[in-house]
Amino acid sequence: MSAVLANKTPMTADAESLLQVSGLNAWYGAAQVLYNVSLNVRRGEVVALMGRNGAGKSTTFKSLMGMLPRRQGNIQFMGRDVAGLEPYQLARMGLGFVPEDRRVFTHLTVTENLEVGRQADRSWPDGTPALNWTPQQLFEFFPNLGAMQERPGGQMSGGEQQMLTVARTLMGNPFLILLDEPSEGVAPIIVEQMAQMILALKAKGASILLSEQNLHFAALVSDRAYVLEKGLIRYEGSMAELAANEEVRKAYLTM
Repeated sequence: MSAVLANKTPMTADAESLLQVSGLNAWYGAAQVLYNVSLNVRRGEVVALMGRNGAGKSTTFKSLMGMLPRRQGNIQFMGRDVAGLEPYQLARMGLGFVPEDRRVFTHLTVTENLEVGRQADRSWPDGTPALNWTPQQLFEFFPNLGAMQERPGGQMSGGEQQMLTVARTLMGNPFLILLDEPSEGVAPIIVEQMAQMILALKAKGASILLSEQNLHFAALVSDRAYVLEKGLIRYEGSMAELAANEEVRKAYLTM
């Protein structure tokens, strides 16, 4: 089992790192749920945080977004220490979050939901324009949403709401997107569309950290992977290495 627990050579920070996390611990009340989690995401890559249900994936995302009152550790985003910031401050900095439970505004139309997420255009520190989105660009990117611009969010299917939540997050022009369980609880055709969406975003230069337990889905879209189990990072490496490592998959990913 020691071979399973041994991580690959740790990823070192570099000029392209958007998110660097080390020694992240988090609690729900008195119960500790994350133990010294360390990971990083570089500009233009898709990184999967994998693990079974209850492994701590969503808790990691909530910790990164400042949504848990009790957490400690080092979190740097865009070269800045953000461990003490509130969710709205992180969103204004360009850290986008797509929650697993979608949280669309059910009484607002698709267009109105997008407007809620609107933020100003962004540029990278060197002055290069970042990915900046308009509603029309998003309707072209998500044709299903373009066909229902005036439909209230509460009258959409789960898969359509998932797309709307992603599009609303993109309206904030994030430098990095935290995408929580995109394939969970949606129809296979929507899963396929989500995979194509992530690949299209990556082709445009987007950076994504996604939590996922579906190995096939993660392997389609991700460059690297971390495997989380009971709040501990058990493995890190390329997505191809993980897909080929039967020992790790059996220990931490299969049901």
